[in-house]
Amino acid sequence: MSLLRCVEPEWLDELPADDPRAIRSRRDLQRVNVWMLQVGIMERALAKHCAYDKPHVLLELGAGDGSFMLRLARRLAPRWENVKVILLDRQNIVSRETREGFSTLRWEVETVTADVFDFLAQAGHQSVDVITANLFLHHFPNQKLIQLLAQAAPTTGLFVACEPRRTMPAFVGSRLLWAIGCNEVSRHDAVVSVRAGFSGQELSALWPKNGEWRTHEHTAKLFTHCFVARRCVAQGTTA
Repeated sequence: MSLLRCVEPEWLDELPADDPRAIRSRRDLQRVNVWMLQVGIMERALAKHCAYDKPHVLLELGAGDGSFMLRLARRLAPRWENVKVILLDRQNIVSRETREGFSTLRWEVETVTADVFDFLAQAGHQSVDVITANLFLHHFPNQKLIQLLAQAAPTTGLFVACEPRRTMPAFVGSRLLWAIGCNEVSRHDAVVSVRAGFSGQELSALWPKNGEWRTHEHTAKLFTHCFVARRCVAQGTTA
């Protein structure tokens, strides 16, 4: 496997939301998140970097059906009360049950169906406390990532992303999803995701260069690459 980053189309992104293969693949993705321990990784990153300031507004990029954020919210709700979470995705696939799950936690949920670049461009300099991305940034080639991160930076004080690691062990793991019953869409997309994943300080190199920010990247568990950018100069609402 080449260690050079390679971004290719993922089948799930190209299927209609109501295609049975897409519905099955979204269920598979929930299992993959569990297998990769993504919720715990994101929880620890947020708890560490929001240790002294409870966020009020949280934006998730590429939120999909909202199930990942709901599982994360269930862990965070005991210490983060009355949070508003904005679920941004190109498809409107958040179920009523998921919305009710947030309500049970006393979290307000807003779903936005839009392209991420259009949404961030329209958001301008409106502030949210935290932006998160789970298995989302790897969909974009570097030039588009530079644009996305440049648009995101003015709107927040903390950006946290958990992405695939681009390593041989992760590649081998992506080939084993048949063992947990994943369908052909999920198996294809897992391999593509690892090839488009990250290593080293690649995301830090793409983040806007100015003295307001501190960035950090590290590996988490076996398959995850974690990126954190935190604003050091206060601007509006910060995390």
